[in-house]
Amino acid sequence: MRGFRSPGPNVSPIQSLVAVVALSVAALAAPAAAETIGGNPGPAHNYVCPNADGKPALECYFDAVPHLYTMCKHIKGIEIIEFGYEHSMEGTHGAKTESCVVKQKLNLAKPYQAALKDAAVSKQAVDAMQGLQADWLAAMVALAWQTGESDDDYKARTLAPYEKFKERIAGIKAILAIVTTKTTPAPAAREKAKR
Repeated sequence: MRGFRSPGPNVSPIQSLVAVVALSVAALAAPAAAETIGGNPGPAHNYVCPNADGKPALECYFDAVPHLYTMCKHIKGIEIIEFGYEHSMEGTHGAKTESCVVKQKLNLAKPYQAALKDAAVSKQAVDAMQGLQADWLAAMVALAWQTGESDDDYKARTLAPYEKFKERIAGIKAILAIVTTKTTPAPAAREKAKR
């Protein structure tokens, strides 16, 4: 075989090829599960809501909102370090952030829909959830530097959404707590609870 070098005098090129194919098949047959390191799940397992993994949909969503914003904020920070504020949006310089925003919108879609279902016990909670989602989307788009903005102004503006997220989340939790304590379960649910 031209260009193929035998690994040793006792191993034929065919044996080497069979070994490579066997290793490739074994690698493909390995389970596609998240990696576990020191008992902690790998990033594929809890990337969207790492601090609420395995918790109810609302908790996952509430964790994901600031977490995914932070992810894109860091990406924008890298672009700013790389190109400077003035040039961070020129040409393709802002492409990483734009890609991050698109990716995180997709990542948040499923947790948001699941959380909306859980919040459906109250119209106020649903409205507040929609407001939180709108604030998150607006904050993601506003990561870009604005012409004439100082370093301090940019940092203050991009840190402000965290407080807004926190306030909205606290409000939603308060609404749901009131609804839960003040609402009488449906007759079918009461009967099941008695059994």
